[in-house]
Amino acid sequence: MSMSTYARRFGLVAVSGTVYVGAVYLGLQLYGVDRKGNDRQAISEEGVKSYVFDPRRTTTFQNIAYAYDDQIEKDELVMGINLLRWALLYFHAKGELLEVGAGTGRNLCYFPSAVKKVVLTDSSDKMLLRAKEKLCNMSEDERGRYEVIEADASNLFFPDNSFDTVVDTFGLCSFDDPVAVLKELQRVCKPGGKILLLEHGRSKSYSGLSGYLDKHAERHAKNWGCVWNRDIDEIVEASGLKLEKLDNWHFGTTYYIVCK
Repeated sequence: MSMSTYARRFGLVAVSGTVYVGAVYLGLQLYGVDRKGNDRQAISEEGVKSYVFDPRRTTTFQNIAYAYDDQIEKDELVMGINLLRWALLYFHAKGELLEVGAGTGRNLCYFPSAVKKVVLTDSSDKMLLRAKEKLCNMSEDERGRYEVIEADASNLFFPDNSFDTVVDTFGLCSFDDPVAVLKELQRVCKPGGKILLLEHGRSKSYSGLSGYLDKHAERHAKNWGCVWNRDIDEIVEASGLKLEKLDNWHFGTTYYIVCK
């Protein structure tokens, strides 16, 4: 497929995503939001004081693993997330690659031929089971470059300087200590390698959207194990990563990041 065709398709999806997020944003402005996150201290029926700060979110991933793809597929299509995944990996990934927070393997279709080996890791074995099912649908030759391992992204067992490319897509919202994870990714990335991030978090441009994220952070964390109002800029800066490229999408809530 030619780049012009990709560009046309990307433009159509981007416009659709803009219309969708625009409708959400206007709704927030019309009906107002509580920007203080008043429900953060509520005690749940399970005795959890805060799902945003509670470390047991891996249990949530286990519970939603089998329905996860079906529940987010349409949203990602409308928002153009699939094209962002493709672009991040097609233009920047190569060599031996590690993905943390790989989940159900939503990036499996997008690793380019320049990537010779892919190691998929996640803390949820049930999420990874879904990824393994997808690998079974690949040809034997294609499947041969993949390895699937249950692992803690903040405490990886790989030696220093192991990978040419390290990837995390929509994982910083879910790690208990995202700064520690990014530091660990730097440890296992080879000198001159790339760390590729596609994340969602606070908007620095539209306070109404960030207010909405704050207000519903507890509910979202309870349902998805995801803290969607984290400050991605602050997390990346605290980790010491050196930015090569940073683009924002969807009114500043989606972060496309290339680091070295």
